[in-house]
Amino acid sequence: MKILVTHSYFLRFDHKQWVQRKPYTPLATLIAIACLKREGHEVEFIDANFLHSPEPVMERLKTATPDLFLIYDDGFNYLTKMCLTNMRAAAFKMLEQAQNLGIKALVSSSDSTDHFEEYLQHGASAVMLGEAEQTLLEITSGMEIASVSGLVYNVAGEIINKGKRKVNNKLDELPYPAWEELNIAPYQEAWKKHGYFSINIATTRGCPFKCNWCAKPIYGNRYNSHSPTYIVGLIKDIKSHFHFDHLWFCDDIFGLKPGWVQAFNHEMKEADLKIKYKIQSRADLLVKDDTVKALAQSGCDEVWIGAESGSQKILDAMDKGTSVAQIEESTELMKTHGIKPCFFLQFGYLGEKYADVMKTIQLLQKLKPHDIGVSVSYPLPGTKFYEKVKHELNQKANWADSDELLLMYKGEYPPEFYKRLHRYVHRKFRASKAWESITKKEGSFKLKLSFALHKPLEAWTYLQMKKSLKAS
Repeated sequence: MKILVTHSYFLRFDHKQWVQRKPYTPLATLIAIACLKREGHEVEFIDANFLHSPEPVMERLKTATPDLFLIYDDGFNYLTKMCLTNMRAAAFKMLEQAQNLGIKALVSSSDSTDHFEEYLQHGASAVMLGEAEQTLLEITSGMEIASVSGLVYNVAGEIINKGKRKVNNKLDELPYPAWEELNIAPYQEAWKKHGYFSINIATTRGCPFKCNWCAKPIYGNRYNSHSPTYIVGLIKDIKSHFHFDHLWFCDDIFGLKPGWVQAFNHEMKEADLKIKYKIQSRADLLVKDDTVKALAQSGCDEVWIGAESGSQKILDAMDKGTSVAQIEESTELMKTHGIKPCFFLQFGYLGEKYADVMKTIQLLQKLKPHDIGVSVSYPLPGTKFYEKVKHELNQKANWADSDELLLMYKGEYPPEFYKRLHRYVHRKFRASKAWESITKKEGSFKLKLSFALHKPLEAWTYLQMKKSLKAS
């Protein structure tokens, strides 16, 4: 078949991410393309990341007249899991164009999984549910749609939902991503401001932990892993296509399988590969065995953990399964081995009082992580958290972009408080980091300027935050 492939994450539509200039490739899309090419299909790929609008894709649908149009999002990237409405609107425009031209269209994404009825209404012939490679290959092989699992589609006004396909537990049988179809130049150019170039790969699919606010629409709660041998081979394959300095392992949880990290460390040494990388993990996993030591030896430079809160009450309410003590222990362990600990933080969860907020801020002051990411609780379909608050969401159920940070349900305090809290925590953290460097006599003029700017902003934002708190 002749297939036109794209995805629906437009970096320019997410101002915060565009300014940050740390774009990652649409990994899952490239794997799907590799699967199609292995079966002999003719594939053309248009990468939406750097487009100004969906218009180039819509124009290409006119001129290329493909047999199939495929929107296949990168389900490994947390930004696509947020189901941002800016991206949804772009997907609808492309699907409507395909429908107007009489071209069949398939979609695989977190947002289409959660809102498949809307995607069908806007022109999708079918939405693929769960891991979609096998579903895609069966459809493109000519199988009758009624015989294919992992699909939802419309027949004479009736929606037929076949449910999610059984998860793939033989990940090493997948081909390497189709890097040859990607124009890597704009990614490399964007990363220049940071002085290095980072590329993304995934070693696993799924997450078995059940934090009650975390949505897993594509890969679910089952956890399957590539072998360390496959991953080292994949790294070598990337090196044969283009230069990079750094890896982001974009797994929800890196190295959960017992002995995996240690085996990976051995494989990296055997291959004489020395590359810095960052991962996402959990505090409780990092305090086990010699995991942190093996991570450091294999090149791990940065670990992001879902610390979420400094209040044990809130962690328990989230069904997080970790403790504040484990956050503290894992942070110190990482610092001991030269790994930069980084925290994801979440404010506004149900039952969080001002005292709980302050416990989180105090935890930051005590542990001094290398970096933080701050958000407010965001209800997504398929989670227990969503079920608790869905009656309060009305028409506004998704953010337009990743920086909207709007509390969309009735929290303990008004949405304005959380927006100011977000700014305050960031400014306090930046000022603290700058002062820490200055007191260690590492203070360049840039750091001193940073402190001089952030400290008064921190104080002003604190007053504004307290003002909005009193108003509530």
